Amino acid sequence: MDKPDLETLIATARGEVPADMVLRGGRVLDVVTGEMIEGDVAIAGSVVVGVGEDYEAQEIVDVTGLTLVPGFIDTHLHIESSLVTPYEFDRCVGPRGVTTAICDPHEIANVIGVPGVEYFLDASHHTLMDIRVNLSSCVPSTEMETAGARIGAEELAAFKDHPRVIGLAEFMNYPGVIHRDPEAMAKLRAFEGRHIDGHAPLLSGRDLNAYAAAGIRTEHEATSAAEAREKLRKGLRVLIREGSVSKDMHALAPILNDLTSAYCCLCTDDRNPLDIAEHGHLDYMIRSLIGLGISPQAVYRAASLSAAEAFGLKDRGQIAPGKRADIVAVESLDECRAALVVSGGVILNDAAYSGREVIAPVGRHSVKAAPVQDRDFRTTGNREETDVIGILEGKIITEHLHESIAIVDGDKRPDPARDLVKIAVIERHGRNGNIATGFVKGFGLKAGAIASTVCHDHHNIAVVGADYDDMALAANRLGEIEGGFVVVRDGVVLAELALPVAGLMSLEPFEVVRDTLIPLRAAAASLGVELQEPFLQLAFLALPVIPALKITDRGLVDVERFEIIS
Repeated sequence: MDKPDLETLIATARGEVPADMVLRGGRVLDVVTGEMIEGDVAIAGSVVVGVGEDYEAQEIVDVTGLTLVPGFIDTHLHIESSLVTPYEFDRCVGPRGVTTAICDPHEIANVIGVPGVEYFLDASHHTLMDIRVNLSSCVPSTEMETAGARIGAEELAAFKDHPRVIGLAEFMNYPGVIHRDPEAMAKLRAFEGRHIDGHAPLLSGRDLNAYAAAGIRTEHEATSAAEAREKLRKGLRVLIREGSVSKDMHALAPILNDLTSAYCCLCTDDRNPLDIAEHGHLDYMIRSLIGLGISPQAVYRAASLSAAEAFGLKDRGQIAPGKRADIVAVESLDECRAALVVSGGVILNDAAYSGREVIAPVGRHSVKAAPVQDRDFRTTGNREETDVIGILEGKIITEHLHESIAIVDGDKRPDPARDLVKIAVIERHGRNGNIATGFVKGFGLKAGAIASTVCHDHHNIAVVGADYDDMALAANRLGEIEGGFVVVRDGVVLAELALPVAGLMSLEPFEVVRDTLIPLRAAAASLGVELQEPFLQLAFLALPVIPALKITDRGLVDVERFEIIS
């Protein structure tokens, strides 16, 4: 819906002309005062024009017995990590109450560069939810990996006045900020005074002071209440995150109350359609936080008005005259299950979704890795003491472990009995053909292999396995299906999901992706995998800006020292 002219808005608000739509019979939660407002909600075009009075309209929508709350705002996510296109993400989470999504397209940007950002900007004009873009600040995230593209300060600055752009996305290279790396400084200067998202796990003290002093405004990497409180005290808005892998909501719940809710927001970062189907999206976070004893006023404010204020979206976040008509009708505040969703004055239903214009996808045929063989996964060396990545389920931070692994015929082989399996990252952008190997503990994998092109943030091929032949088959299969997820055992592909859009997103409806993830999980479990979300957990093992030990195509990375160690 379009926004009417000023005269029409005023006349409709005064009741001089009928509204386009009236929601009648419900009550409105005012996220400012905490009061419940009785009366109609009148909408003209995409804008709320009246609350708490009687109105006439061309369309009367009966919401008797329902409570109306502002549409939910996901303040940080990568739509690509939902494994579907922006259009299918829109259709997946819009009916759950998400009316604004602030996305960072750095997954696709790391594969194909600026055209990936442009794809999201173009698609955002046609979705029913309002998709806003924070420009990807770290492509690549560091110089310790091989990405498919590079985006510099000048290229970013060219987009900063785009109407769909908010600012600069998560500045993951926090050492570059603290130590004033010239490229980092150029990007910060280009967006000085604009919104800049943070990304600084475990940063504290003077280093956190320095990071915030650079103009960083938000932070979504806090994993403990103490860390979040320090970041709040130092002027950062804390985005409480609950994704498919990064599950910080329970740890951060103690910081959220009626006082702090003005400076806390909610985000998912990375959440796939199966988790959304089984649990929910922001609606799941809202009912979970309320179930943990947080007041509904604080939770709904964090999910709407506080998010809008944090990102400079002054036209939304409250059901009030002049605000964008983003409204969720729920039967119970505690349960937060949407009975009706209005986004920009449009009721989200099948008819509305079928009327959207869909643009063609980009990033096809992006997997350019040469075929690999079993011998490519050997780990040579003359020391049995070995650096090992230790998985912490529900977190993307890892442990830096040290294990003794025997050398047999010049190779350190997987030892599933000790939960020590091989991990490899294979450069797939056609740049240099790098292959790095290492060991990981925490999968529980006993046989076979799992491979993925969702591999943050460079999105090379990541493969973990107990058998080299199976690892080779899994990696090579990804090239045949243009990327995705593959599970292999004894030379047989047990399950797969093709993600041909940049090796990140499916061309199928979200329901198909959701249903395909079920046998994928089962296939992984049949290998002995104990992780609830093994595919995204694998993806984060290659992100060299999250402590403590990670792996890229260039080798193992000691993140705390910010250097390659093998």
